[in-house]
This record gives sequence, structure tokens and C-alpha cells, in this order.
Amino acid sequence: QIYVVFSEEFKCWCRAVFQSVQCHAVHYQLRCFLVDYAKYSLVESDNIRVPVGVFTRLPYRAKKCSLYCTKPVTLHLDFCENTAKIGPAKRWDTAAILHFQNLLK
Repeated sequence: QIYVVFSEEFKCWCRAVFQSVQCHAVHYQLRCFLVDYAKYSLVESDNIRVPVGVFTRLPYRAKKCSLYCTKPVTLHLDFCENTAKIGPAKRWDTAAILHFQNLLK
């Protein structure tokens, strides 16, 4: 479900889908995906609203997507044998993500 949240980073109200809740001493923060900016953000619980009217029917400016059948790989170093091999990785590393974002630009 889509909610409207105030983003401190963008200084505006935008639509979001919630991922998880984090409890702090005084308040709650929600981790959400901002569908108009394709960015994850932490939002305080008092900055959340329910969308009304036409606002819910506007198309998103960004969509989550993935690369079909593309798996992350990494360089495995063996210092004992002085070798290096490319093999599967559990997740994408930061350098690969930045490289892909630069290719999209």
C-alpha cells in the first residue's frame, strides 16, 4: 500500500512503500522506498499520511527493477596459492552498484 511521507532530504511530500519499522527511545522510524525518487529513506512516524483522491492514481516516476538472470560475482583471492579467480558472490558490492548507476546515466 502507498502512503504519503515527508522527506527531509527532498523537503517535500512524496509517495512511499514501507519496508520495516525501527523503534527508538522516543519515536518510531519507518524505512520506506520513495516511489517517485527510487530511493530508500528513513521517515519519522509523525511524517506519514494516507493519500487521498487523485494522488493515489498518479503514475510513479520510478520503478524498482532487476536484471533478469544476472548474478553478482566477486574476485576470490587465495594468498596461500597466490591465485585469483572470479566466482559467485552473495550480493552486489558497492563498486558494481556505482558502475551500473553510471552506465544508466
